[in-house]
Amino acid sequence: MKIELHRADDAFHFISTSEEGKTVESDGSLAIGGGNKAMRPMEMVLSAIASCSSIDIVMILKKQRQRLDDINVTVEGKRATDQVPAVFTDIHIHFKLTGKIKEKKAQQAVQMSMEQYCSVSKMLEGSVNITHSHEVIAMD
Repeated sequence: MKIELHRADDAFHFISTSEEGKTVESDGSLAIGGGNKAMRPMEMVLSAIASCSSIDIVMILKKQRQRLDDINVTVEGKRATDQVPAVFTDIHIHFKLTGKIKEKKAQQAVQMSMEQYCSVSKMLEGSVNITHSHEVIAMD
């Protein structure tokens, strides 16, 4: 896996490109002189854990023959305020699963993702307190 990054302006706006040509932009906040044109790197970490775990959950629910109509994820990260770098100390991820899904199957899918399969959460778990919750919104 390889990423190429190049500068898009004379401040902190960057474009990262994968080997397959997919791109993602990042930028600094206005407070440091950035243009606030894209997500900041630490926001991208939260986005990465949300998308990684969601891929797992969609796959697991599909294997369990549960009908998932939608998935919405909220991730909140708390950063250390008394140190530099200001790393994450706590991350909470909440999954809202909509569809015809049995509660036990939803709980199992979320737990399996967060505790076994999500590479991002597994990478972070040694230094960050990661918690998770979920809810099922039933659809017939």
